[in-house]
Amino acid sequence: MRIVVKVGTSTLAHPTGRLNIRHVEELVKVLSDLKNAGHEMILVSSGAIGMGVGKLNLPGRPTDIPTKQAAAAVGQCELMYTYDRLFTEYNHTVAQILLTGEDIDDAERRANFENTMERLLELKALPIVNENDTVATAEIKVGDNDALGAIVARSLQADLLVLLSDIDGLYTADPHRDPTATLIPQVEAITPAIEALAGGAGSDLGTGGMATKLRAAKMATEAGCEMVIANGNHPHLLYDIVDGAAIGTRFLAAKEA
Repeated sequence: MRIVVKVGTSTLAHPTGRLNIRHVEELVKVLSDLKNAGHEMILVSSGAIGMGVGKLNLPGRPTDIPTKQAAAAVGQCELMYTYDRLFTEYNHTVAQILLTGEDIDDAERRANFENTMERLLELKALPIVNENDTVATAEIKVGDNDALGAIVARSLQADLLVLLSDIDGLYTADPHRDPTATLIPQVEAITPAIEALAGGAGSDLGTGGMATKLRAAKMATEAGCEMVIANGNHPHLLYDIVDGAAIGTRFLAAKEA
């Protein structure tokens, strides 16, 4: 299988912005093992700004663009250094791909991206994709890494997209506010009723929320790729997800007419 795994800032970093070592080490171990099993793995990783916030000892996520971009520049270095060091322990070579919306919207640049990704996979590298937050502004941003994960999955005709977040999946209501909310294990089609279940933004350090995940699900499933939302606090669940087990919420690929 060709599998895209998107991991959010809330999984990679503590609320302080500092690296969550236990989560990242377990994630790398599981991804390496799945790659050893013969799967093609692509990682879409958030965390550059969040880790830059921690490294620069800022009091919280910046609101102005220059400081966000400065934090991203610092954090991206630490993020890739960490991934390179950890994946090397399992004899896997990583590659960094940084994108903006222009790279996706322009046909020639998108083709270059797709060709590079395909060649990296042929060379058995593990691509790590992130938005190029050091230069991206509102006009050229993809917007969030849930969307970026779906774009990568669609561009590379992936079989499965997994969004690892700080929630177990899609619920009938906001589980943080409604104790009667129940997990929806499977979604066959993204209807207006499903879209209405989306809440607000995610963690303080991240940018995502359920709305961005549902938009990603719509994009991925329409391209024939299944998508799963699962809790990133437990990276070992990726084994069961790849095996098709009922973990989190699974969005079924749209059926061809």
